[in-house]
Amino acid sequence: MLYKLAHIIRDKFSWLWDIIECLNGVLFALRYGKKLENIDFKNIPEGYEVTPINAIETKRMVEFFACQPEDAFKFFHPHGFDEKSIKKLQKNKAFLGYVLLDKLNNKIAGYCFNRCFFHGQGFRGRMVDIECRGKGLGTAMNKLLNEVGCGIGVRLFETVSKDNVASYKSALSASNVRVVKELPNNELYLEIIKE
Repeated sequence: MLYKLAHIIRDKFSWLWDIIECLNGVLFALRYGKKLENIDFKNIPEGYEVTPINAIETKRMVEFFACQPEDAFKFFHPHGFDEKSIKKLQKNKAFLGYVLLDKLNNKIAGYCFNRCFFHGQGFRGRMVDIECRGKGLGTAMNKLLNEVGCGIGVRLFETVSKDNVASYKSALSASNVRVVKELPNNELYLEIIKE
């Protein structure tokens, strides 16, 4: 219900969504800000580094999304991908976004996030660069997101389509999950179970 309501507000009443996002960010920072300071990633793939999205130039993030094929967005549309949308995310204290950088060439290999809410729930998502697929980076990013979410005490959820085979397998192999609900269009609403 909350998931559906959030999408309706985001899609139909963007001005209200902006107010809610701002208030949620303030409340989330008050409740979880100190806990976030103690997060130390243990599951970073060899040859990569993790950087918070707000430490990456906005233009660089826009270019990353622009370089992905159209089919990459068939199942992935959690936010806008333009400069204005990315800047909002970078400022939002409840949007825990990270970029996986290939150390060898300083290229963005992947992007992941936990969109969190002050009441203790969050939704995770990720995208692997088209040239970096098949290397297990989606699974690695899921594990990183679990470290953050579970590390600060947030219950994590995710929607994944069974038609998006790579993402579906990644979600299952990186985490213990519980199917909360089967959604239309062959999607599953999953809760990530803390290990």
